[in-house]
Amino acid sequence: MIAGYLSGRSLLHRLPAGAKLIALAVLSVLIVPLDSPVLLAMALAAVLIVYCGFGRPGLRRLAQWRSLAPLLVVIFALQVWAASVEVAVASVLRICVMVLLADLVTLSTRMQDMMDALALPMRPLARFGLDPERIALAVALVLRFVPVLLDTWRGREEAWRARSPRRPGLALVGAFFSGALAMSDQVAEALDARGFGAPRRTRPSPRPTRKSGF
Repeated sequence: MIAGYLSGRSLLHRLPAGAKLIALAVLSVLIVPLDSPVLLAMALAAVLIVYCGFGRPGLRRLAQWRSLAPLLVVIFALQVWAASVEVAVASVLRICVMVLLADLVTLSTRMQDMMDALALPMRPLARFGLDPERIALAVALVLRFVPVLLDTWRGREEAWRARSPRRPGLALVGAFFSGALAMSDQVAEALDARGFGAPRRTRPSPRPTRKSGF
């Protein structure tokens, strides 16, 4: 799961995790209402320049997202059928920009830093019996699992194509979900082994000592 982080000393790496998460939320709110393909294309170009700034590791990370191409093609076709080509182009560009922005936060932020940043605004939930640290860990794990699952799917797809001339079918989808469930079980067992799932024990209060009457 830690494979989602890309070590480096760039400006993006040096920024606090909280600042990056806030910036991601603000940019997402600003990008959603945009319907101009030109502005969205400029935003996508700016994000791609940031990826290029990481060198070959950034380009390899960018290539991992080619697995989204079939889904984007389907979305484009549906938008063309329901609206117009301009709307379809804007929808695809919007999705690309938001996904890549989120990935920039993931690849430049350590898991512990992300957990600390997420746990801070969730502290008021402790009054309702919820553990902010566990919620932050759950969110961080979801973000870390995305690139790992993409790598798993790509590996299974390449193995399928190496053994069969046919396109991957439903059998590959079933194997992918089976592997994802097995991976989640392994993560749960690892967390339990480290005592994360165990309830926190409160230290017993010391018994009051009786004062001697002498």
